[in-house]
Amino acid sequence: MIQETIVTTVDAADQVHIAPMGIHIEADGISILPFKPSKTLDNILATGVAVINHCDDVRVFAGCLTGRRDWPVTPAKTITGVYLTATLAHVEVSLQRMADDQLRPTLFCKAVHTVNHRPFQGFNRAQFAVLEAAILISRLDRLPWQKIESELDYLRIGFEKTAGSKEREAWQWLMDEIDSYRLKAATS
Repeated sequence: MIQETIVTTVDAADQVHIAPMGIHIEADGISILPFKPSKTLDNILATGVAVINHCDDVRVFAGCLTGRRDWPVTPAKTITGVYLTATLAHVEVSLQRMADDQLRPTLFCKAVHTVNHRPFQGFNRAQFAVLEAAILISRLDRLPWQKIESELDYLRIGFEKTAGSKEREAWQWLMDEIDSYRLKAATS
């Protein structure tokens, strides 16, 4: 099963990196598959640890993809790392082994500490739409415009019916990113 999460890591100088990432939940642990090159990959290989954040504020997902990475963090309890202060739950993980790959190595991790900070109330359709739009944004250079536009048209239906202020803010960041990308593509 793949869960959309926020992965927080730190580098050797304790600089925090926050990245949205689909992680794989398996019977024997958690697998993280960052693309090469990536700061998340570099940090986990350097420190051997990461934090998986289960977050319902879709602005964090959209923000990370649009240059807004300054989210409050709190020191982790059992590893050298941080978790998002506003996360619903976090899992501190340690790297057990890596299966290398030219594009996306698999980092096999083990949970070493889990904390539930507050209950999950469920996603509304707007939150789902923002998450899916964020995934589309992360693939702008690999998907045809027709697919992106048709997906966004469908996502807008549920978004418009259920969005609150946080979802609207996140959606606008993503739409601004699409507009900027499209403008750059048209002028190059």
